[in-house]
Order: sequence, then structure tokens, then C-alpha cells
Amino acid sequence: GHYKTRAAEASSEELGVEKYLQLFQLSPEMLQEVSARLRKDLLRGLGKHSHHKAPVKMLPTFVRATPDGTEKGDFLALDLGGTNFRVLHVRVEEEAQKVLKMDSQICAIPQEMMLGTGEQLFDHIATCLGDFLESQNLKGKTLPLGFTFSFPCEQLEIDKSILIRWTKGFNCSGVEGKDVVQLLKEAIHRRGDYDIGSVAMVNDTVGTMMSCGYRDQSCEIGMIIGTGTNACYMEEMKNVKRIEGADGRMCINTEWGGFGDDGSLDDILTEFDVEVDKTSINPGVHMYVSQLFRIITPPPFEKMISGMYLGEIVRLVLVKMTKDKLLFKGQISETLGTPGQFETKFISEIEDGLENAKKILTELGLDWDPVDACVVRLVCDTISSRSARLCAAALATLVNRIRNNRKLDHLKTTVGVDGTVYRKHPTSKLQKAVRLLAPQCDITFLVSEDGSGKGAAMVTAVAQRLAHQFPVILNSSDLFVSK
Repeated sequence: GHYKTRAAEASSEELGVEKYLQLFQLSPEMLQEVSARLRKDLLRGLGKHSHHKAPVKMLPTFVRATPDGTEKGDFLALDLGGTNFRVLHVRVEEEAQKVLKMDSQICAIPQEMMLGTGEQLFDHIATCLGDFLESQNLKGKTLPLGFTFSFPCEQLEIDKSILIRWTKGFNCSGVEGKDVVQLLKEAIHRRGDYDIGSVAMVNDTVGTMMSCGYRDQSCEIGMIIGTGTNACYMEEMKNVKRIEGADGRMCINTEWGGFGDDGSLDDILTEFDVEVDKTSINPGVHMYVSQLFRIITPPPFEKMISGMYLGEIVRLVLVKMTKDKLLFKGQISETLGTPGQFETKFISEIEDGLENAKKILTELGLDWDPVDACVVRLVCDTISSRSARLCAAALATLVNRIRNNRKLDHLKTTVGVDGTVYRKHPTSKLQKAVRLLAPQCDITFLVSEDGSGKGAAMVTAVAQRLAHQFPVILNSSDLFVSK
């Protein structure tokens, strides 16, 4: 069903459509260029004196190894990233080489608590954790805990993480600038009826990497492509200039969503990418609370890749093409004219087949003909391809960096991946583009199983193993003084 097979009289219309699609097509040379720009940004983020101004933050996670398969035992995990939080009991079985979720519970956080005091919030978390331990008959045990806390934090140690600011509609007083591990422990001690062991703070990308790392010990990159996008990878300590005098490796949370925030990607932005800022998507609590404090303009890389914006970009293109009389006989329906009404999930549904396309166009109140359906499908395909290929350029930067760090001619590595956009969109495009941009790397993709739950437990399990293997090194800060 390619629109090019139509009668010749449509050729001027075809040129019109082509003009739009071309805006989103990135040549292999341009992708190489994007990859090279990100490489420079990684170095800026790692530099001792340049990191505070870097658009790509390159945050140390204090996770110093990936699983080696000898980890074992029972662990707890807490996952707080939105209006619900989860508590899990995870068992790592060395014999079976499995990470098992024994049980879990979801607890709601009422709206007023999201805007109350920090003490109330952490007391609520401690209560829910206590109830869960009670139900699992674990109250008498002191289990290590992995804590996935998905808000902007500055991590100072594996068990010390300072909240920089609340996002996602939270605004609890007395937490910003404080160590969230300390706040959690204090709330548990206020109760006094149970205790937890060592705590590991976990970023969700690191959890994604670690949840795949037990199954596949060559997994050294974690990547998320969902409502946002981010990645982490194992870097050589000698390149992490902010932490002095330690050797070995450390997982770095790149925060690559910020790529382009300094204007470095402006030459590939289209008018539609720029327009996305102006129409506020997701106008719920999140945007409202954010706008009270600062107008959020998402960084270009995040916009061109993540699920939060792809549907809206497609909508803006379809609206403009309709105004140009290239679609729907020039008639924009009220739904198509409304920001946020073309959902990102429609893109993959339309790519899956013309029947879906026709159904969705009808739901959007559009008067379409078969040619319109084909053109819409092409637009979706083009914009999701751009997302996949930009993501591939960024991933190529990471795998090439690991390869060069280790002075290897050829690197074989695994990427743990999570996120709705990755799960729902055809991944062959991403894989093909990475092969092109990192020809000396052989990359396996594994879809992560519950990075923020099982992965968080795995981070804790590895930290425990290291603490037992190298008790002095990890517990003594004297060794981190510069050599």
C-alpha cells in the first residue's frame, strides 16, 4: 500500500507529502554527527570542572559492579516514582540463577499527602512496608533494601541520595536538600516494630541494567525509552573525575534526555519539534505544579524520542498537511485540532496495519480516503523511525565508548531495555541503525523484567557481595583520597 503507485495526476500532491517527510529523515552522516556531539557531551559531564554546566549530567551511581552470578538471598525493594508505590520481596537464587519476585503490594499515595509534609509521606511508606512485612512473616528479619526513587537526586554514596527537587505533582515540605535514605530510616525507627538492613538507592535505568545482568553477565548498559528517555553504562573509574583515587568501574547514569539543551541539536529540530513546547502536553497536575515554579521546556533529545511527545508531533504534522490540502480534503476535525488527542500509542497501532489506521482516523472524526490512510501511515513510520535512529546514535556513542575504554577491536555486549516506547514500537529499526553506527560492536537487546523492583534488589545484592569481598575498600573513605 505505497501511495507512490497512484495515478500520475497525484504527483504534485506526492511532492507535497515528500517535502514534509524529508524534514524528519536523518542521513547516516547526520546520525554519525549526532553520535559525535553526544561523545563530546559525555566528556563534559564526566569532567571535574565542566560537569556542573554540562547538559548531559553523567551522574555517578556508586554501583561498582554488575552481577557475577554468586549473589543470593532475600531482599526488599521499594519503588516510588508516582502516585503509587510498590513494596516487593525478592529472592535471588544462586543455584537456579534466577531473580524471583516472591510477592509485592501496591500502596496509593493520596493527593493531599503528595503536597503535605515529608514526615507524613515517609511515615506512610514505613507503615505500608511494615504491613507488607507482617503479611509475609518477615518482620523479625532485617533484610537489605533497594530503593528506586524516581525524582531528581544527587547521589553521594550508594546509600546516600539528596533530593534536588520534587516533580510529577509532588511537593512535600522538608525533603528537598535532604537525604531520602535517612528520612526513610527515621520513619522506620519512629515506628520501632521492625528494621531494615543496608539500603541501596537505585536509579531506574540502573535497575533496568541490573535486572538483566543476572541472566546475562555481559549486560553493561541500561536504557529506558518511555515517557522520558535515559541510559546508564559501566565507565572506568579513572574517567570519573569527580571521585578521586578509586579504581575499577562505576555505573554512570547519563541523564541523556538533557542532550541538546544547550542548542547543540538545533540544526535537526523541525518547526514541529519547536511547536511541541508551546502546546503544553499532559496538562494535568504535573504540568500545573511545574508551571507554578518554572516553565518546563523539555530538551530536544527527549522531545524527539520519548513517548510523551511523539504523538503530538505527528498530530502537528497532520494538521499542517491538512491545511495544505494534502489530507482529508483540507478539513481538520475538532479532535485532530486538539493538543494531546493523537496518542503516541496510535503510532505503533497505525504502523501495524492499514485497517488500524482507518479505525483510528474514523475515531478522530476525520473524513478519510484510502490514500489519506496510507499517507498517515507514512507520517507515523517516518517520525517513529527518526526516534529509533536518534536513540541508536546515542546508544552507539555508549557502546563505542566502552569499546574504546577497553581498547578492544570488537565488543560483544548486552543492553537491558525498558519503557513503553521500546516495548510497543518495532525495534528492528533501532537495531539496524546501531549496527550501522557501531559496526565493531555486537549488541544483544534484552527486555528488562521489572527494573525498579527486581533490578533494585539486584543492586542491593551486588553491593552486599562487594562489601563482603572487599570490606575495607567500601567502608573506608580514606582510600578515596586522591592518589
